[in-house]
Amino acid sequence: MEKPNTKVITGKVRLSYANIWTPKAVNDSPDKKYSVSLIIPKTDKKTIASIHKAVDEAKQQGISKWGGKIPAVLKLPLRDGDEERPGDEAYKNSYFINASAKTKPGIVDRNRQMIFDEEEVYSGCYAYVSVNFYPFNFNGNKGIAAGLNNIMKVADGESLGGRISADVDFDSVEIEYDEDIEAYL
Repeated sequence: MEKPNTKVITGKVRLSYANIWTPKAVNDSPDKKYSVSLIIPKTDKKTIASIHKAVDEAKQQGISKWGGKIPAVLKLPLRDGDEERPGDEAYKNSYFINASAKTKPGIVDRNRQMIFDEEEVYSGCYAYVSVNFYPFNFNGNKGIAAGLNNIMKVADGESLGGRISADVDFDSVEIEYDEDIEAYL
């Protein structure tokens, strides 16, 4: 019997809300997790089809957790950016998935070399991401969640965090010479 495959390697996606370097608690949970929102262009039919197939496999695995059948109301991980984030340009014409993990994801560059510089991979850059889908039944909520495995950064993009680098921020500052300050240095 073939083992069900619930793992997907996405096509090129954009990272948003990238908490991939330090785990954070979400919604007053005591558990800290690494997490990221993956923005998937609606034109990426291959990734979307792979996600649907993996979610279907995870539903079959969840039958035993859900009392022997797939519930009529089930939270699913693939969400429509146009519907759920209508004013956010980054999510326009895209789907998105929120993926998380208790363990830190492996983060590599396009040459598969580990990235250690936290400024290198950020909300707004582009990557291929490995995720796995699994069933959950928690506090009456039933559904399929996305587990974050690994990230391969493939391109820079405009930062979604609104943060500007220090060299850009101070690019136009002309430093004045001050004899009084120089005396103390």
